[in-house]
Amino acid sequence: MKKIVIIGAGAMGSAFSVPCADNKHDVYLVGSFLEDDLVDEINKLDNFHPVLKCQLPKKLNVIRFSEFNDQIYKDIDLLVVGVSSKGIDWIGDEISKIYSEKTDILLLTKGLTIINNQFQTLAEKLKQSLNKHKINNPKISAVGGPCLANGLANRINSSVILANENLDIVKNIGKMISTEYYSTEYSDDLIGVEVCAATKNIYSMLIGASEGLSSKSQSSEIKKKYYLNTAASLAYKAVSEMEKLVKKLNGKSQTAYGLAGLGDLYVSSAGGRNSKMGFHLGQGLLFKDAKQKYMKEVTIEGADLAFAIGSKILKEFDLNEFPLLFSVVESICRNKKLEINW
Repeated sequence: MKKIVIIGAGAMGSAFSVPCADNKHDVYLVGSFLEDDLVDEINKLDNFHPVLKCQLPKKLNVIRFSEFNDQIYKDIDLLVVGVSSKGIDWIGDEISKIYSEKTDILLLTKGLTIINNQFQTLAEKLKQSLNKHKINNPKISAVGGPCLANGLANRINSSVILANENLDIVKNIGKMISTEYYSTEYSDDLIGVEVCAATKNIYSMLIGASEGLSSKSQSSEIKKKYYLNTAASLAYKAVSEMEKLVKKLNGKSQTAYGLAGLGDLYVSSAGGRNSKMGFHLGQGLLFKDAKQKYMKEVTIEGADLAFAIGSKILKEFDLNEFPLLFSVVESICRNKKLEINW
């Protein structure tokens, strides 16, 4: 039995606790400092999660971050980061207080950032944060793949890919978390997996918009019936751009066609917050209006990523090489109507 601590009691962090607990590990789900009310509600409902709307394992320990004491963080085998991308600096400071060389760190959080005018993965950002606290060579891995939180929480067959330049590290993590319904593959392309896992949120917004983008002349009824031609075309073009983007950022281009790329793009386009925002943009709404009217309190990861890296993309990338990426970034960052030049 291993000790697994998951920081972040949102949808994915909580869902991830299910296979860990099913493998009979000692599992703690720790809310961030912003999630005290959520943690209290989960405990009040006897481990029923109000966001996922499903029962978490009864033996799962769900606690506030303020209750995360030295007894709990002693001898952690796997520390799972499930906070938002905006919380990486905070979690780096907190991890530095408890990190030991035996601890593996697994990032559920997806995103890219700009550091010193260079694109960086969140794994690199977390590593740099820990380096500032004199923690050298932390064992940080990332997970990508087509796995929506609600499906995992309900034990639906799912596959993910764990990435680290050292395959032995992720294979060890895989032994801890793999179940009959949650299978793991492995990659040494940490950069490629993270780039795909992040940017698929942007591209899934575009595919979510495919109904509205399917025709400028046909009726809404016709577009609703026959938009799949457009969706398939955009999916193909999106994966092609992801391949070029991964290569440009020094990852392995073939990663775009695996679980972290094509696989994750498919499931995110079929259902999820980014796809829902994309639908509204495809109907002709501006991002700010759609966010205010339909998704005011909802985190849109693709939009957060566009705001984080969009200005550098628009300034330095070639429009002819990444036309879809430009379209979405301009729609989000410049609040322009989403349009595709077919």
